[in-house]
Amino acid sequence: MGKFVNSVEEFFSFCKENEIEFVDFRFTDIKGAWHHITYTMKAVNEEMLKNGMPFDGSSIEAWQPINKSDMILKPEVETAFIDPFTADPTVIVFCDVYDIYKGQMYEKCPRSIAKKALEYLKESGIGDVAYFGPENEFFIFDDVKIKDDINIQYFEVDTEEGEWNTATEYTESYNTAHRPGTKGGYFPVPPVDSMMDLRAEIMKVLEEVGLEVTLGHHEVAQGQGEIGVKFGTLIEAADNVQILKYVVKNVAHINGKTATFMPKPLFGDNGNGMHTHMSIWKDGKNLFYKEGEYGNISEIAKNFIGGIFHHAKAVAALTNATTNSYKRLIPGFEAPSILTFSSQNRSASCRIPFGAGEKSTRIEMRFPDSSANPYLAFTALLMAGLDGIKNKYEPVGPMDIDLFELTLDEIREKGIPQLPHTLREALEALIANNDFLKPVLTDEFIETYQHYKFETQVWPDEARPTAYEFKSTYSC
Repeated sequence: MGKFVNSVEEFFSFCKENEIEFVDFRFTDIKGAWHHITYTMKAVNEEMLKNGMPFDGSSIEAWQPINKSDMILKPEVETAFIDPFTADPTVIVFCDVYDIYKGQMYEKCPRSIAKKALEYLKESGIGDVAYFGPENEFFIFDDVKIKDDINIQYFEVDTEEGEWNTATEYTESYNTAHRPGTKGGYFPVPPVDSMMDLRAEIMKVLEEVGLEVTLGHHEVAQGQGEIGVKFGTLIEAADNVQILKYVVKNVAHINGKTATFMPKPLFGDNGNGMHTHMSIWKDGKNLFYKEGEYGNISEIAKNFIGGIFHHAKAVAALTNATTNSYKRLIPGFEAPSILTFSSQNRSASCRIPFGAGEKSTRIEMRFPDSSANPYLAFTALLMAGLDGIKNKYEPVGPMDIDLFELTLDEIREKGIPQLPHTLREALEALIANNDFLKPVLTDEFIETYQHYKFETQVWPDEARPTAYEFKSTYSC
């Protein structure tokens, strides 16, 4: 994210120049949701910005007990930007969370955990900076209905682009018949692409708040889009994900629509991924680059990939953090679950982008999705990759064939490992295999995280009958 201020002094000057009336301090919870507390500008002073603001940590899911609820928000004024959606001039500031009881940064604060991961990278001697470039896909719908009751489990989403609307009679307009169809949404021009102006509005707002936008386009599925933002360091990239999601949802809302980053809202069409590009640098040199090798990637890069694949089942608990994530990870929908790498091949879990020189050589992990907390997802990928470098893990591959055409027996015969098929499987892997995360994730965090995901995702999902179960089982 482009910086508007570089110090506390510049922060106050920035606020004065822009006639700011409110300061909105924001932090991220364990599941990746943004929370905020708003102060009037006249109540904000240098001491507050230095020492932080108190808040109730027991009111945040999976955080503090009520008898130890007092916590401190520590602002980072260098992240400040003007909120483009508030009625009154408001500046947003990212915060970390401080634990007054242990006298340290809070071990359940995802942003603080990500900072520890960067410190670990430097202390390891392997590199001094890690760059991440996430691609966050999203759907924009016209209407969403949800019912979750004892006798009914129901949802319905609608978009004018949906092929199910080919015979719909509209009362205030007419049926244009221009629709992308299932898996037909990649790059058609308007009127088939109905979201061009909406994406342009999102892109302009993102630029206003300091993100460097590179492109925007319709994605493969009906009602699906993607907007590309320039890569950054681990913290910058995760911060940018939070901003992008906020902007996309609010621009859609203002236009009478609703946006979601849910991995698989449509059956039979492509889902939303968060393809994550990564590289590690040291002393200004890209450690993932070696000219003339396969894909121009070095042995260090291959070991990094090997580490992610070696720990992939546990990593998935953090990169694919909902039960819905695993409805996306099936063959044929550009969401690969087969753990091999390949140059240019989008059916492999790790792709090596084409034509990259030293500055742009990187790996792209294609299985993560935006239901993940970005700070935790990027941390898990980094820590697994560093463990791979340390232990010289070799990934399966390269494999340049269309992996989606392989049968399950062929995958097993070739000895290619796969991602877990459910969140339960991923969480059980995290419980059994987490030593590689221990330098930055405490036992208390891992225990809290897996219990929280079981209680809010796995068990509720497993307890509910689905429409398909009625279809397949009712008459048995």
